[in-house]
Order: sequence, then C-alpha cells, then structure tokens
Amino acid sequence: MHRSHTCWQLTVDSVGERVILAGWVANRRNHGGLIFVDLRDRYGITQTVYDPEVDATAWSLADSFRSEYVVQVHGTVRSRPLWQENDRLSTGRVEVIVDKVVILSESKTLPFEVSDYTNANEDIRLKYRYLDLRRSTTFDKIAFRATMNHFTRNWFTDHDFIEVQTPIFTVSSPEWARDYLIPSRIHPGKFYALPQAPQQYKQLLMIGGVDKYFQIAPCFRDEDPRADRHSCEFYQVDCEMSFVEQDDVFDVAETFVQELTSTLTTKKITRGFRGIEKILEKNKKLITHDDTLAEKQATDTEKFIRLTHTQAQSLFGSDKPDIRFDMHFEDFTDTFAQSDFTLFQNAISHGGVVKAMKLTWKILSRSEIDDLTEVAKANGAGGLAYIIYEADGPKSPILKFMNTAELEALWTQLEPKEGDMIFFGAGDKKTVCKVLWQVRLACRDRFWLVNSWEIGFCWVTDFPMYEQKDDGSYDFEHNPFSMPHGWVHAFDNNPDPLTIYGCQYDMACNGYEILSGSIRNHDTEALVKAFAIVGKWEEEVKERFGAMYTAFQYGVPPHGGFAFGFDRLLMILRDEENIREIYAFPKSGKAEDVMMSAPSAVDASQLRELHIQLRPEGK
Repeated sequence: MHRSHTCWQLTVDSVGERVILAGWVANRRNHGGLIFVDLRDRYGITQTVYDPEVDATAWSLADSFRSEYVVQVHGTVRSRPLWQENDRLSTGRVEVIVDKVVILSESKTLPFEVSDYTNANEDIRLKYRYLDLRRSTTFDKIAFRATMNHFTRNWFTDHDFIEVQTPIFTVSSPEWARDYLIPSRIHPGKFYALPQAPQQYKQLLMIGGVDKYFQIAPCFRDEDPRADRHSCEFYQVDCEMSFVEQDDVFDVAETFVQELTSTLTTKKITRGFRGIEKILEKNKKLITHDDTLAEKQATDTEKFIRLTHTQAQSLFGSDKPDIRFDMHFEDFTDTFAQSDFTLFQNAISHGGVVKAMKLTWKILSRSEIDDLTEVAKANGAGGLAYIIYEADGPKSPILKFMNTAELEALWTQLEPKEGDMIFFGAGDKKTVCKVLWQVRLACRDRFWLVNSWEIGFCWVTDFPMYEQKDDGSYDFEHNPFSMPHGWVHAFDNNPDPLTIYGCQYDMACNGYEILSGSIRNHDTEALVKAFAIVGKWEEEVKERFGAMYTAFQYGVPPHGGFAFGFDRLLMILRDEENIREIYAFPKSGKAEDVMMSAPSAVDASQLRELHIQLRPEGK
C-alpha cells in the first residue's frame, strides 16, 4: 500500500505508531542539519522530519526534494516540542521522524506557486488548473460543491421526488438563447441541440404520471459570459410537480433553500431590511393580480417576502432586488410636474418620470459623488442630481430650482435627516429604474451597506408574458409555457398583449436571480393562443413543439415547477465574486477552455463525415 494514513489523521494518540504517508512536498526547510518537509494531500498537512543520524539515505533524498514532488515516507509519529506546535493544523502537535523515503514523481519548476496566497493571474491558473486545484482555497470550493450535490439529491429524494436524467441530444429551441448545435452524421443536414433546459421533457414527465421530478441538470446556452453567468454550460436544480398551485411550489423551494443554507453555511437568512413590509403595504397599488398578497406578507412572517414584478421594478429598478438594505425608490413625478428644474420638467413633459432614493448616514465626498455620477452616465443618464442634508439644512446645486412644497414632499416621502443624501433619476421610466438600480448597487458595494454573512431571499411574481420589440412585434418576456393569469380567457379580446401577466416567478438572492419557474400552461388552446401573439401559428407550434402539442391531447395534470441556478447559488453561498471560481474546470472569460485548447479546429475528414463545408473566413 502507498499509505497507511492521510496527512490530517495523525494526532497525539498516534504517537509511537509506525506510519506510511504519501503526498506532495508543500514546503522544505533545512534547519542546522535537520530537514523539515510539510507533506500535503487532499486532507491536510503533516510535518515530516529527516535526521541524518536516523537515516542518512532518507535525509539525502529529502535534501533533493523540490516543491510538488510526490513522495512516500515511512516513519514513526512523535510529539512536537511545545514551542514548535502549530495550532492552525489538525496535525500541529505531532510530526513524523522519517527513516525511509520513496520519490514517486518529480516536478518541473512550477508556473506559479501552489499557495493560497498566489498572485498568479486567472489565465495562468486556468491553463494549469490541475495545479490550481492543489491550492486549498480552490479545492475547498470543489469539495463544497460535492457536499451541496449530495445534500440536494438526498433532500429531494427524501421528499418523494424521482430523479430522472433527461436527454442531452435534443431538438433546437431558438426562441430563447442561442443553441449549441450538433450535426448528425447519420441524418445529413439535420442537427441535434444541447438542451438549454429540460423544460419540455419535465412537462412530459408530468403527463407521464411521474408526479414529482428532479435532477441536477446540465444546461447549455451560447451566451456571452459575465461574472454571474458561466460560458457554455451550467447546472440547475430542476424540479416539476403535478397537482400544485403557486403556494405549493413556493413551499418546496423555500424549505429546500432554507435547509440548504442553514445546514451547509453559517449565513443568517433575513426577510429584508427594517420597514420593507411597511413599504410594500404602501405600494399595494402596484400589485397586479393577487389582491391577497399584502395580507400574506403580514401573516406569513416565516415566508420569504413576495413582490410582484411591477413592485420590484418600481421600488428597486430590478426584477432581482437585493432586499438586505433599503434605498428603495419613491416616485415624485407629480411633485415636480411644474418644476423650474429643466431636467425634471423636460423628462415629465416627454412622458417620463422623476424618482428618488435615500442613502442614510453617509455624506459623500466630491470624488465619491463623481464616481457615482459615472455609474449613472454609464447606464444612460446625463448626470446624477442629489441633495445633501447637513446640520444647517439641505445643500445641492439644484436647490435653487426647488420650492417649499417640493422640498416638503421630499421630506414627507423619504424622511431625510442630518447625514442623509437623496439621489434623483429623471427620464423615461425604464432608463431611470436602470440608472438608480445601478447607483443603488454601487452604494451597497462601496459603502458596506450589507453584511456578508446575511442572505436575503425574496420572490418576484407576475411577470409580463410579452415584451414589444423595436419593430412593433411581440416576443415572450419569460417562459412561453407558463399559464397566464386568467388562463385561456386572458387571450380573448385582449387588444394589448403587454397587459397579459403570467403565473411566473423568480427567486432573487442578494441581487442575483437564483430561481425561475412558473405554473405551466396545460391547455392546447391556451398554448396555441400564446404563441399566436408572437407570430407562430398552430401549424408552426405543431412542427416546433410536436411532442408537447400531441401530449396535451391525452390528459394533462395541472403542474408547475422551478429551476435553481445551482452554480450561482453556490457562488453566493461561498461569497465568490465570479462564478468561474466554483467550477473544477471553468471556461475563461472568453468562453475558452485554455487548459484543453477548446474550442479547436477539427480534421477535414471529420467535417466530411458530418457533411459540413466551412465557409472562408470573412464571407
């Protein structure tokens, strides 16, 4: 055998035992004839000692060790002297005095130091990812992912869900993100697609009577990468249930994520910043389809906060709000309808809005205000108007344009006090919400407005079914297989598709979307009418979604579900700023596997087999 113990198992109870260890040379030190080598494996580190008086051959070999040599050592466990104990290691009270060494593998000079404090850039770390995995800070994330996988599978299995692996080679669905296509050798000119999600399959499972399904599903989308979206591939906790309504789905998702968070982390789940219920109560008029939602907020104190899509956009400028801190938006369009401030006046006269938000207990310097102004400009604003509330009253370049009534309206709605600031957005509603949303997040990150150990989940419900494109046509805003509020009757004699809302919901966490789902459309007539609005008639629905269309003729249970973004949730739980950090072998920011040199060119013979001829570049 190569080893009798791992490098974390030895304790004072092991003193006197003969042991065999194997691992990597993490550190070598020569102290006056004695050589000390920290031996590392997946589990930890053990200090090994080489004394020429114990075994000259072993000492001589140890003297030749270099970083990351793989060695096997035989020796006896002994206690360390008191002044040499290392409380940071589980094995820090013992060491192994070595009398036999075998070098199992040598290592060349490393491209970067295998250390938790390496300053190697990401490209180098990804090119030599197998070395990067030896660093405990990297390995710990992979181990956490394995634990999270294990917890998830056990949790859903224990709650009577059946794990089903759905196909990887499937049919193209270009209605959403770009597909990854796979040419068929057997069927020339035809293509498989890698699944963007198991959407159709999981609904077909419900029709098949599976009732409660889940899988940790691989998904593939040809989208540009960003900090919270990995290139090419990602995983989601996919779940579908029959005979459920929205509250049933919410109970499952909330219970799972609460138990996951409390079991695997020390993070504290919050219902949101102080006063959020009062703000939602005041904005009940923004609730679109569920008149009882406000009452649920008041009584279900253990449940996650629920906001309609309209509320989330109006109050926070985003459908994935971070509810751990305030800075919600108040509308002052009516207040400034006759404003002497040209910016506000022009915005309102052109059908726009004026909104404002308050930053409490933080008066910014000139440079900090300039930095936030650049954030506003980068998101479509011409600038960033503000008011500072100091001991002797408000201060701002725009105060000269404001009358007493306008200042009193600001005080009434936002209640600014000494040490607070108010920021304004003016223009078309979409731009204003985007600008203030980004300024809000910039304030959060720059001025420490949240605690890293706090985690805030909330639901965003009632998404619009459709969005209007620049050419006046319509497209699906969200999942096209969702049930609209009002069911099939929502499509009857409705002159404005933008007023049709779906039984669609997202779960947001700390400013990220981590779940998306809906109560599904299970009616053929409603399915056909939903697609007709985006210009796809019944024959095209039959052709594009033939299995779904046909299956809907044979008895469909009401059903709904969700998909957690497994990777994104893991990123949040681990406090990572970039989602690439939680993959064993991630793609780079340019969607490349720099270690394996993928994507790569292929042989001409392979292309001929697939009936593919490449077009000359640039044509």
